[in-house]
Amino acid sequence: MTAGPDTAAPAAEAAVRGGLSTLDKYLPVWIGAAMLAGLALGQWAPAVGEALDAVQIGGISLPIAAGLLIMMYPVLAKVRYDRLDTVTGDKRLLVASLILNWIVGPALMFALAWTFLADLPAFRTGLIIVGLARCIAMVIIWNDLACGDREAAAVLVALNSVFQVIAFGALGWLYLDALPRWLGLDATGLEASGWEIALNVAVFLGVPLAAGYLTRAIGERRKGRRWYEERFLPKIGPFALYGLLFTIVILFALQGEAIIARPWDVVRIAVPLLVYFALMWAGSFVLGKGIGLNYERTTTLAFTAAGNNFELAIAVAIATFGAASGQALAGVVGPLIEVPVLVGLVYVSLWARRFFRRPALQEA
Repeated sequence: MTAGPDTAAPAAEAAVRGGLSTLDKYLPVWIGAAMLAGLALGQWAPAVGEALDAVQIGGISLPIAAGLLIMMYPVLAKVRYDRLDTVTGDKRLLVASLILNWIVGPALMFALAWTFLADLPAFRTGLIIVGLARCIAMVIIWNDLACGDREAAAVLVALNSVFQVIAFGALGWLYLDALPRWLGLDATGLEASGWEIALNVAVFLGVPLAAGYLTRAIGERRKGRRWYEERFLPKIGPFALYGLLFTIVILFALQGEAIIARPWDVVRIAVPLLVYFALMWAGSFVLGKGIGLNYERTTTLAFTAAGNNFELAIAVAIATFGAASGQALAGVVGPLIEVPVLVGLVYVSLWARRFFRRPALQEA
């Protein structure tokens, strides 16, 4: 459904004005506390950080992987998979998403990396890798908090995952080797195996997606949709935020020493990231409204375009350049900036839906 004349009933207007839940309203507070807890853990108990990083899956700490899976499962269990055909038929949404994610996003990050970090090749390379790794994880949380279209988010995340397996290596060659040489700039090689990327996608998207689909299919078959959505989903819903906060604690615990020891480096990396997230989100949101998408799908388009797959970016940076490299630090700073910025944009989204003349309501 596209935005149209203001023919919705007052009840429909009121239905979309509801705010976040009590837990969600204070999300910035919880995230701030999680960041501080992680920093304290990393500083005062470094052995804990070493233990957390000792076991890895796909180049990512196993506790981080566990946190991400816990975070994504409840949201993917909420998706109504029988409605996905309404998303795949929306060519405007799909084409806009592909262009934003695979043309605009990498090109913008390349430009920002060279503009802000021309004298720091390691950080510059790490930032470009972040721009090449398109969203498949936390964006589902931001989209859900902002009342975006869950089914559209599932489709776009799956689409990005397929393109990620196919295009990541080629884009790495283009933006780190070929394009810099064509422009007379320093070139950097990137080794990223298709198997490593496919494993990353399978773990961080495939596992929770399969679990969410099976949970809904079995739950509805045995108890019915009303029980599933009114009784079961509210019970598992909070675990998405628990998983998010747990992941943030682990990230800061693992990288807290580097963040505290190199604050200026973190600032240098953070500035282009802030510009990137702001431009990608705002530009995508304006584009979505301009091409006639409703609020839910405009929001989904914006968050899937602005979000990045930091799991893959960190894994590739560590595998190629080493865990102590500047490239790896840039990869880690990515989610540390992305999390608070996109949480803030959740609130901006909820405020901006007043500009959509006819809200599209999801089915009860």
